[in-house]
Formats: sequence, C-alpha cells, structure tokens
Amino acid sequence: MSSESRKKIVVALSGGVDSAVAALELVRAGHDVAALHMTNWEDDDGYCSAAEDLQDARSISADLGIPLHHVNFAAEYRERVFAEFLREHSRGRTPNPDVLCNRKIKFGAFLDYARRLGGELIATGHYARIDRESANRPRLLKGIDENKDQSYFLHQVDGAALARSLFPLGSMRKDEVRRIANDAGLSVYAKKDSTGICFIGERPFREFLSHFLTGRPGDAVTPEGRVVGRHEGLLYYTLGQRQGLGIGGQADGRNEPWFVAAKNEPDNELIVVQGRDHPLLWSDGLVTAPPHWINGEPERLTAGGPFHCAAKTRYRQRDVSCNVSREGSGLRVVFDTPQWAVTPGQYAVFYDGDECLGGAPIDSACSARGPVALTGTAPL
Repeated sequence: MSSESRKKIVVALSGGVDSAVAALELVRAGHDVAALHMTNWEDDDGYCSAAEDLQDARSISADLGIPLHHVNFAAEYRERVFAEFLREHSRGRTPNPDVLCNRKIKFGAFLDYARRLGGELIATGHYARIDRESANRPRLLKGIDENKDQSYFLHQVDGAALARSLFPLGSMRKDEVRRIANDAGLSVYAKKDSTGICFIGERPFREFLSHFLTGRPGDAVTPEGRVVGRHEGLLYYTLGQRQGLGIGGQADGRNEPWFVAAKNEPDNELIVVQGRDHPLLWSDGLVTAPPHWINGEPERLTAGGPFHCAAKTRYRQRDVSCNVSREGSGLRVVFDTPQWAVTPGQYAVFYDGDECLGGAPIDSACSARGPVALTGTAPL
C-alpha cells in the first residue's frame, strides 16, 4: 500500500467478534489503525456486560498490536438516547434506541472524538456497505449477508458521517467473520453476539422500565369490550406482543394465543385479540413523523409523488413494496400487501433495491379491516 492510500482509521472496538475482525481487516490492508472503546452505560448491576467487553477490547488490541483508547459517553447517551427512549415509552410507543444511538453516539460523538485522535476515517463492525461512486454522495447499501444486514439501524445517519465511515464486514457473511477470527487466533472468535439493549441486558424489560416510569394498571379487553385480563400499564406493552399478557383460557374453548393489537389510552385499556391472523394485527399502511433522507428527498416525492419503493417496518422483516406520499411534515405509506403489527415509535425504512434511502418514525398504522377507533390506528 502506498503512503497516499494509507489512512489513519479509528475503529469502534466493542469487544465482540465483528468489530475485532473489522479492525483485523484494516490492519492487514496496511492502514494506520487505532481502536476506540465506548462506555455508554455505567450502571453495571450484573445485567450489562460493559466490564467484560472492555477487557475483551484490550485483549483484541493487544493481539492486533494497535493502540486502544477508552472514552466514556454515558452522559451523552443518557441525554441524547435514553431520555428519548423514556419519552417515547411514556407516550405508549415502542422506540428503537439502537437507531438513535447510531446517529447520535456512534456516528456523532464517536466520530467527533475520533477526529480529535487524528482519525481520517472511522470504521465499525456493521453489516452494511457504502457505495462511493457518486462524488460526495455516499450510498448506504445492505450488507451481503441477508440475515445480518444492519442498514435498517443506520438509516438515520447523516450522509456526511457515512462519507467518513468504513464497514469492512459489509461484503462478508457471519460464518466467514468467525472463521477469520478463529484462524487469526482472536480469543473472541466464538463470543456470543450481543442481543437487545445493553442497559436492559437479560433482565425482564418491564422490571427495568418500572425503575424509571410508573405504569397505571387497567383492563385487557377484546375489541368488543369484553374484559379478559389486567395489564400493568400500557407503556409496558408493544403491538404484536404475545408473551407476558397473563391471559388464560376462555370459556369459548379457543386455544389460539393472545396478542396485543392496540392501546386505548383514553380508557387505559389494552386491546388484545386471539390468533396471529386477527385483522386488527394487520395494516394496509402507516403515517410517519418527518423523514430523514440520506441523500435528499427522492425526486418523485419532490415532484408530488407518490414514490414507489420498498420498506421495512421492523428489523429482519422482508422488504415490502409500497407507495410513499407526503402527509403534512411526514409521510403516508400504503403497502402492496398488509403488514403485521406495525408499531408506533418504530421506524419505516425505505429501500430502492439494495440502497437504503432513509426512513421515519412511525406515528400510526392503518388497519387492514378499515377505520377503527383505537389508539395507534388511523383510516386510509
């Protein structure tokens, strides 16, 4: 590698196998690599693996022969991510803090800190790709591994930040990443992937949230108004939830499981239905808050729309074709086929083939059976 192509790159080293292999690949490519480990949550009560992850990051850095820097972003995380997480739950919505963490912390505070360390670029272990063929307009693309693609979580990142970022794993599959780590003798080659949100860890979600927000118990009712159980507070539940409802068998003898279909906030009622195929669990479309476009609003939308593309309303969901048009300061999305458990607070993320165009927080869903007078639904 020539000195002109050699870059000073700061890698976000979490202590897991993905970021370890991302750093390894950059070292092997001849770049000047430094690692930066972030502490984003300080309340280590046995549920979060922050201390173990830092030790693993130190071990990886030593194995690769690269310097490790450690920065504490806990205050920034609480202010920019966790406060919004609580605000959304207090409204009865279901937020996705990983999306906000990427924009505000990993590609915000982290990027700024890396620059102070002299980094020309940053790198992470995300499974996504960046296409730089268009000058000054990097395109965010899905990762090659469909089961690990993380473009959904990156859709709110600014294009300017993506222009200074590298995703070395974007063209790899997970089994290849573990093989590379094993062949290189990295101790974390078999380390279990982290799941969920670090500050919650393995503890019950309701237990964690109750330390910060107080739920108001009420009735769990069918759409017809029949009381079938009790809930501990609407903010503790999400649409499509099956576990933890505490509803037993019914006199009609139906054995189908119960699901959360909606929240009737004025009457503090949790609307529940039996069977995954109940019409109230399916939506023809949705309305969003103001969107974020990575490379500007699509021309068809600017021209008045509608704009035809594909969308996801949750991670790991298959893309679904849809039409997108403006709705006030937000968007109205109409699906070609109904979608299951569209949830306010989550994100609708838009794609043109492999390119992630951007996305927006979901404000309300439109029921597949027509207008219904329930919180979280809206007529088409």
